[in-house]
Amino acid sequence: MQDILKEKPQLVDKESIPGLRFDKNAKIKQQDGLMGNLMEATKLGNLHHGKVAIIFEDDEAIKQVETTIWATGLNYICLKGGMWMPIANIHKIVFL
Repeated sequence: MQDILKEKPQLVDKESIPGLRFDKNAKIKQQDGLMGNLMEATKLGNLHHGKVAIIFEDDEAIKQVETTIWATGLNYICLKGGMWMPIANIHKIVFL
């Protein structure tokens, strides 16, 4: 798969996610099969507490967080610790 990103993402802690701002009208280039990957990452997180790298974009920059995904809905994912992130702002998921 061709790499979606042209710049290296800034590594952030999952605890900083609630303080980030996400543009509701952002046009994010997402990896093919993102929803399937999110579902697999959710299974991995719930069954084996396995982490993934989530490359996403907020209003400031492209960022990356390494965490466990606990739930995947239609519009948001829930990360370990009860933090929510909009799927529309996710570029890709990398299994660690």
